[in-house]
Amino acid sequence: MAVAVVKSRALAGMDAPEVVVEAHLANGLPAFTLVGLPETEVKEARDRVRAAIQNARYEFPARRITVNLAPADLPKESGRFDLPIALAILAAAGQIPADRLKQAEFAGELALTGTLRPVRGALAMALAMRGSGRQLVLPAASAHEAALASGVETLAASSLLEVCAWLAGQGALEAAAPDPRAAIPDYPDFADVKGQAAAKRALEVAAAGSHSVLMAGPPGTGKSMLAARFSGILPAMDEAEALEAAAVASLNGGFRPEHWGRRPFRAPHHTASAVALVGGGNHPRPGEISLAHHGVLFLDELPEFPRQVLEVLREPLETGRITISRAARQADFPARFQLVAAMNPCPCGYLGHPTQACRDTPDQIARYRSRISGPLLDRIDIQISVPALTEDELTQAGTGEPSAAIRARVETARARQLARQGKPNAALGTRELETHCTLDSAGESLLKQAIARLNLSARAYHRVLKLARSVADLAGSDAITTTHLAEAIQYRRQA
Repeated sequence: MAVAVVKSRALAGMDAPEVVVEAHLANGLPAFTLVGLPETEVKEARDRVRAAIQNARYEFPARRITVNLAPADLPKESGRFDLPIALAILAAAGQIPADRLKQAEFAGELALTGTLRPVRGALAMALAMRGSGRQLVLPAASAHEAALASGVETLAASSLLEVCAWLAGQGALEAAAPDPRAAIPDYPDFADVKGQAAAKRALEVAAAGSHSVLMAGPPGTGKSMLAARFSGILPAMDEAEALEAAAVASLNGGFRPEHWGRRPFRAPHHTASAVALVGGGNHPRPGEISLAHHGVLFLDELPEFPRQVLEVLREPLETGRITISRAARQADFPARFQLVAAMNPCPCGYLGHPTQACRDTPDQIARYRSRISGPLLDRIDIQISVPALTEDELTQAGTGEPSAAIRARVETARARQLARQGKPNAALGTRELETHCTLDSAGESLLKQAIARLNLSARAYHRVLKLARSVADLAGSDAITTTHLAEAIQYRRQA
């Protein structure tokens, strides 16, 4: 036949829209034209496909070849279209049967030898294919990743020749199975951190209600150690959360099967740009806040980040999503992360230290703290001090409470929240607060005093109620008492 059609998938944010690859062979001088808004990587497929077809012992047609990638207004990038282009050309030339092409979708980058190389976004492609009734043929390394998505039959292939033999009914492709998953994710343990009982309690409350945290304290007090161990006290990921986190990592080619079910932990350096944090590019890819989806984003030395970089966190902290807009298209990525930040109290780091004197002037300290805007601070639920350890705390024998014990309490509290309202306390809306965070007269009086003395904004008022609800859930209480509320107010005092 002179025309052949093969189905594939592109990537557009978290979506994987269908792409139809059409190949037409006509008489005339030999030429190979590729149309349909291809980027440079796709245009280079002409040379890869020609070499792969010849090395697979097929004849590359010496005719006028036109390959169209539809829809024409969707930009096409990466080498994922190599395999469907090669199959469409061979089918149009009559060298392989075309009847089975309708039953499957294909993606894969071709080496010059005809072997298949993995592509990124395999899991997103499989999720987009649910309900199509077609099989998905991918390189073996990508097929095991895509097999994590249930409801899609994924087949693994190692070369163009193997796929052609399967289409001709002369061979079989192995159904891909998910790689073995780790039974229990291995996180650093809270038992390694000596002292800092107040900070550990604050992080436990944050984990229970999915709240953001800012820790301030002198150098060497354990802020980074606490943050690195925070993922270990979060509730275990369910199937849907693990699938979402893996799909985001797959878009950047960073998914590892051994990390399945492990809470992401992202710690970008303070030289990171705003684009690195939120994502972007000509073909938008997820940034650090999306790669931390359902996990932890740790920003160490928070004031050292450029202010315009920190400001981009304000909307995702509220909405849990980030939309990257370009002139011709938009990409929407999930970004429901828990922010854990750390900072020194002053430029030299020793303001309030019991044994070392601070060398900074009040003006220097004010400028240092002003690098973090008020609106951003207002969105951070818990703001605590992490003081220097005493000699007794440093030299004490034994270890602290292990992460497993803390996580058990956190999971119990989170289960109460999900049973009551179907979401963590940090995600409660204004009307839901009126239902689930009611106070008695003593609590209302205490909160009014806190609003007046601490100059709490309307947002901070709501966040205090959410924190109090999380403290009550950890205590197993249906009602929010003044004790729970007082602890929540303490966490809203400026660090």
